[in-house]
Amino acid sequence: MSLISCENLSFAYEGVTVLHGLNFEIEQGNYLCIMGENGAGKSTLMKGLLGLKKPSGGKVTFGEDLRAREIGYLPQQTPVQKDFPASVWEVVLSGCLSGMGLRPFYSKAEKDRAVRNMQALEIMDLKDRCYRDLSGGQQQRVLLARALCATRKVILLDEPVAGLDPLVTINMYKLIERINREMGITVIMVSHDIQAATRYASHILHLGEDRQLFFGTREDYRHSAAYHSFMDGEKAVHIWKKAAVQEEKKRSGGTRAAAAAKTQKEAETESPAPEAVQKGGKA
Repeated sequence: MSLISCENLSFAYEGVTVLHGLNFEIEQGNYLCIMGENGAGKSTLMKGLLGLKKPSGGKVTFGEDLRAREIGYLPQQTPVQKDFPASVWEVVLSGCLSGMGLRPFYSKAEKDRAVRNMQALEIMDLKDRCYRDLSGGQQQRVLLARALCATRKVILLDEPVAGLDPLVTINMYKLIERINREMGITVIMVSHDIQAATRYASHILHLGEDRQLFFGTREDYRHSAAYHSFMDGEKAVHIWKKAAVQEEKKRSGGTRAAAAAKTQKEAETESPAPEAVQKGGKA
């Protein structure tokens, strides 16, 4: 049986359908990337998988050993969340809260799990640091460790590299890949980064304005109409940006040339020509 199965899944807000007819399955160990433009319904689907949004049609079925509350979740951060005044240890350990029930204290097993996840993500040296004092990349590692404390099977990541610099982004992608391959954790990641998706993910779900455009392996996705349509759009944006940069350089170059000519002219006006100096010397 699949870990998560969605059959004719639809969602609506106040009677207006925003997603309909979704059909896909996620197996244990998959790395699924959910692609789509802004407004395609990615956030709505996430809420549905987490049990926070009830479908208007169809159903989400979880495997026998999985419930919605057992999915580890790494959301996009708000400025307020980035300034959260808690220690790294407290943030990571809070990932165990969903499985505690009415117990008021963390068990030894939960604390051991938090330590293992921090060691795996190489953040033990940050244990006593204040979360809000960390860099963006460090904060994402802490939140990833927290998400792992909530599950042993599935993590759902919402734009996990948003706002990170290129080097930190590459390291984060490699870390997520290692979690998937070495720890056996199923990864569901929402992203706009088609290059990373087709490099790291095993499967792609591409959403259109209100429907599913593609679901399958990354190899099949590279030959799909959805991929080529998206890439054509990416190329158009790239060409537009390249033209804008060239135009800016041209304007900047013209401005610098004009400024240099002006400076030269002023210098010639203020300083007498060599011939004039020589004549003045003979008089």
